[in-house]
Amino acid sequence: MEIIDAIILGVIQGLTEFLPVSSSGHLELGKAILGDESVPEESLLFTVVLHFATALSTIVVFRKDIFRIIKGLFKFKKNEETLFSLKIIISMIPAVLVGLFFEEQLEQLFGGNVMFVGFMLLITAALLWFADKAKGTLKPVSSSNAFVIGIAQAIAMLPGISRSGATISTSVLLGNDKTKAARFSFLMVIPLIFGKIAKDLLSGELSFSSENSVAIGIGFIAAFISGLFACTWMISLVKKSKLTYFAVYCILVGLLAIIFGFTK
Repeated sequence: MEIIDAIILGVIQGLTEFLPVSSSGHLELGKAILGDESVPEESLLFTVVLHFATALSTIVVFRKDIFRIIKGLFKFKKNEETLFSLKIIISMIPAVLVGLFFEEQLEQLFGGNVMFVGFMLLITAALLWFADKAKGTLKPVSSSNAFVIGIAQAIAMLPGISRSGATISTSVLLGNDKTKAARFSFLMVIPLIFGKIAKDLLSGELSFSSENSVAIGIGFIAAFISGLFACTWMISLVKKSKLTYFAVYCILVGLLAIIFGFTK
């Protein structure tokens, strides 16, 4: 992989992991446009590294929240932090089940299926538009809300469905406070990312080549730095109800992807 390609894909991952436009969909589009010819094992390694970078970005941005949650858990009694952690666990259940039982089927949707990504981006656009029009409340995320949001996260495993877009939109449509919805959305994915990384490492399917080590390292840095920016920016955008702009963007990119898929 060329270094410039690694930088581009790293920035794409860093920005789109948090902005509601689908990181998986944009990585697929980016690889197709750049003509990425990495073997599946090397491509998987690069994807894992990029996800690790954006997970670290989330930890840095929400370090105070995470520290407070961990501190609360060690009090070993029912409190706000233990209840929040329980909601995170509940939200993980749908994605874990889908990952365990449908991993092979999901993987078949990756690998340059640009037209599918385009149609999924149109669905993401619809979600964002409806969520932006919803009236905000101060209601926090409940346990039942957490499970429904978890279902949205599981559906967002499809390339082109934005994870942050689907989870934040679902949370807002359930009547939750927009800022709390964004916070929950970004924190709920951290355990899943580290779980997926651990699974991929233990599976032995990752292939490391010293030839690509520099490109992978630079891609990691690009994803981490752009992720810090995007995570902070996204929280501000959700507060200001600016999701419609991303809905328009998803429509445009989705239509272009469908056209590109037809002409391939």
